[in-house]
Amino acid sequence: MKFIDLTIPLGVATPAWPTYEPLQLKYFKRLAPNGANGQLLTHSNHLGTHLDGEIHFHTPGKDIASLEMDFLIHDAAIVDLSDACGDYDIYTSKMVEERVEVREGDILIIHTGYHHFGWDSPYADEIRYMVKHPGPDREFAEWAKAKKLRWIGVDCGSADHPMNTIIRDWMPRQTREAERVFKKKFGKALAEVFDDTKYQLMHLEMFPHGIIHAECLGGDIDLLLNRRMTVGFLPWRFVDGEASIGRCVAMVDDAEYESLMARKAELPKTKFGDASDPSHVERLNELSKANQA
Repeated sequence: MKFIDLTIPLGVATPAWPTYEPLQLKYFKRLAPNGANGQLLTHSNHLGTHLDGEIHFHTPGKDIASLEMDFLIHDAAIVDLSDACGDYDIYTSKMVEERVEVREGDILIIHTGYHHFGWDSPYADEIRYMVKHPGPDREFAEWAKAKKLRWIGVDCGSADHPMNTIIRDWMPRQTREAERVFKKKFGKALAEVFDDTKYQLMHLEMFPHGIIHAECLGGDIDLLLNRRMTVGFLPWRFVDGEASIGRCVAMVDDAEYESLMARKAELPKTKFGDASDPSHVERLNELSKANQA
């Protein structure tokens, strides 16, 4: 068995979710004169590839340490929606099920393609990554509950649509842009589509049902689209943790690993060597241009 990393690089330049504490690092000990290097880190939990726990939004929920390994590592469906959703779009359960089989109790990994706008990518665009990515409406959330999904992973800043978060107030220029898209595509204003009863529904409405999510996935995810496989997320065994930075991996057999690495060798790479399929960016740009025409 081999592992494919679905984790983005973590460093002082990795953007945290807006207003959250970024990573700060300093040496408190060096080889000379201490005989060892030692570092002190300060950061929030919502930085890089991380898993939101139930108590992030649900007071009586589980902490990160309470999550069982069978929950964290399980059969998964990985779906590519980069051919369906551009800037500010809404994705649906129908889009998912048209592209991959999703079974009851699965982990679901959603490739929006917006990891291509992450900080280490040749297409880096922090505002697009955090503020313009697609997201779901309540229809998707109800479907996820009916499917009894274990957890959901997304390759962008949030499992919620950014315009269904406080970002809508913080980024007025992008909110006006999204307003135009919503009126054109859905015939409704933002506040009508995402009214107060839906606010951050992927957090507030899902966590009480035990359906949590991982955000900011990436790594070599471009190699593993529209298929089923085993996926695992390994957070810290974090007592009282409301979220945790961690490592997300997919598992393949040795023979397939060799073919995947051969395909990776043919693709462009990110700053830290992850596969980067430019066709996804081309599709997203076309969809987004049409949305905003």
